[in-house]
Amino acid sequence: MAKNKPVLEAVNPSGLTEADWIAVNKVRRAYERGGWDAFWSEFETFEDDLMLLIMVLRTLFPDVMRQAIKDELVEAGFTLGELPGLLKKTMQLATEH
Repeated sequence: MAKNKPVLEAVNPSGLTEADWIAVNKVRRAYERGGWDAFWSEFETFEDDLMLLIMVLRTLFPDVMRQAIKDELVEAGFTLGELPGLLKKTMQLATEH
């Protein structure tokens, strides 16, 4: 008897563009057809678009993405509380060039 796969649902769909929805649905359909290997194969087709990758993952796995961001900040020597200042500084540098 085959195991039932968990259903991938859009847990946090706020702010998704049409392109984001298309990508979310592509990886969901790939998962339904072929499991996690198919999911990751389809997901990797978006590798040239970092924001799309982030939007897909945060839509389907918001808690995992939140924790990954926290972990990466800590590894880089920052706290979550320092993130707004870091982003502000990054935005200022980006607009100066």
